[in-house]
Amino acid sequence: MSVKEKITDVYNHIEQGKALDAFEKYYAEDVTMVLEDGTPVEGKDTNRDRENEFFDSVEAFHGMGVNAITANEETGQTAVESWMDVTFKGGDRVKIEQVATQDWEDGKIVRERFYGTQNN
Repeated sequence: MSVKEKITDVYNHIEQGKALDAFEKYYAEDVTMVLEDGTPVEGKDTNRDRENEFFDSVEAFHGMGVNAITANEETGQTAVESWMDVTFKGGDRVKIEQVATQDWEDGKIVRERFYGTQNN
């Protein structure tokens, strides 16, 4: 399976409400995820906790979509432009627009960086 097919599968899982299944399948144990503010989060366990906190904070999921996916199979890099429409518990409904880049090694994401905005 190509890295483009794998990242497409990741986002298919997210759209089906199975983001954590994709996380377990496609992310390396030593993954680094770089947040929108530039903060690196090291390790699969720490990032799993962060992902769980995000999904636990969502009251309602109104939809999501992928605008574009690109891949460089030779270097093992992918990038995805996507959006998500959610209402947070006790908060506002927001549309999160995001670009995420991924570096792949041995079939797993070893580094992911997020760039994005939230619009109320």
